[in-house]
Amino acid sequence: MVLAITIPLVAAFFLISLICICFWRRRKPVVRLPLDGTRPEEIASVESLLLDISTLRAATANFSEENKLGEGGFGAVYKGLLPDGREIAVKRLSTSSSQGFGELRNELVLVAKLQHRNLVRLLGVCMEEQEKLLVYEYLPNRSLDTILFDPKKREQLNWGKRNKIIGGIARGLLYLHEESQLKIIHRDLKASNILLDADLNPKISDFGLARIFGGDQTQGTTSRVVGTFGYMAPEYAMHGQISIKSDVYSFGVLVLEIVTGRKNGGFSNSEYAEDIVNYVWERWVKGTILEILDPSLTNHCPRSEVLRCVHIGLLCVQENPSDRPNMSQIVVMFNSNSVSLQAPSKPAFCIGRSGMDSGAYSNEYNLSGGTHDQSSSKSIPASPNEVSITELEPR
Repeated sequence: MVLAITIPLVAAFFLISLICICFWRRRKPVVRLPLDGTRPEEIASVESLLLDISTLRAATANFSEENKLGEGGFGAVYKGLLPDGREIAVKRLSTSSSQGFGELRNELVLVAKLQHRNLVRLLGVCMEEQEKLLVYEYLPNRSLDTILFDPKKREQLNWGKRNKIIGGIARGLLYLHEESQLKIIHRDLKASNILLDADLNPKISDFGLARIFGGDQTQGTTSRVVGTFGYMAPEYAMHGQISIKSDVYSFGVLVLEIVTGRKNGGFSNSEYAEDIVNYVWERWVKGTILEILDPSLTNHCPRSEVLRCVHIGLLCVQENPSDRPNMSQIVVMFNSNSVSLQAPSKPAFCIGRSGMDSGAYSNEYNLSGGTHDQSSSKSIPASPNEVSITELEPR
C-alpha cells in the first residue's frame, strides 16, 4: 500500500521538475535595457523593438566579414536579411566602444519616437549575450562620405542629386529643431552620418550624442563637448555653448563639402592643410568662388544655383550664432530664389594667406564678403579615424 502511493508521487514530482527545467531553459532571457530614468511610454516603445540574438546571427551569417559594411569608433556595421525578407543594417557596438550606455539609451529613445523621411528608421534592438546591437533599415548607398569623397564614385552625384541631398538634410534638421514633439540638437552632423537610400535620398543617422531641449529652451551649456572637429561651432567647441545654431554651423560645413566634393581639412599644399571654411572664404572675397566647384560638376550645373548654395553655406557658419539663419529660414532660402540673402561676414579664426594656389577652373563671380564661423582656431586636418566622440574640458 505504501509503495503503491509513494512511487507514483515520486515519479510525478520528478516529471514535473523535468518539465519546469526544460521550460526554464527554453524561456527567452530577460533583457535589461539601459533605460533608467526613462518614462514608461518610452520604455514600452523601445521594448516593442526587441529582437533575439539568434535572429540577428542568422541574418548576418554570424556577423561574417563578407557582410561587414564598415567600421568606426563605435564598432562594426553588418548587412543582414530578416526571415520576412527585409534587408537590415546591424550596428554592433564593441566592448571598447566610445558609445556607452548613455549614448545607446539616447539613440534608442530618440530614434524609436522620431518619424521622418529624412531620418534613418530604427527597426530593432538586441542586448543579449553581452552584445549591444541596433538594427536599422538597410540603405544600399551607405553613407554620403563613401561617395562624395571618392574620386570615381562622386561622379554619380550630379548637381541635381547634390541639390536634392542638401535639401533633404535641411528638411530633416528642420524636423528635429522645430517640427517634432521634441526639440533635438543632433551635435554630430557630418557626411559619414548622412545615409543614402537607393534613390540617393538622404537620411540623418547616429543620434547617440543628440541633446533634447524642453519647452521654450533654445540653448544650454555643457562641460562635455562631444562631436567631430571641423564640424563643431566655435562657441560650442571652446565654451560648451549649445543651441540649434550649433547644428546650423555643422550643416553649413556639410553644404560646402557637398559643393566642393572635398573633405574638410582636405585642401593641402606642402606647408599645411587648410580647412574648407577658410578655403571657400578666401575665394569668396577674391571673386573666384567657382574655383571651389567639384571638377565633376564643371559645365554641368547652373552657376546661379551653385553660388546661392555656397552663399547659404557661408551664412550658416558665421561667427555669431544669432547671425546664422535657423533651419526654417534655410529651407525657404533653398526653395525660393526670390528671397534675398544678406552678405556673409568673415569666419571666426579665418587666417588669410598670400600666394594661395588657384584652382584649375577659372570663372569669375564678384560678391562682397562678411563674417563667418569656423570650428577651430587654426586649420585642423580632419582626423582619418572617423571617431565621432571627443571630450574636452573647456576653460
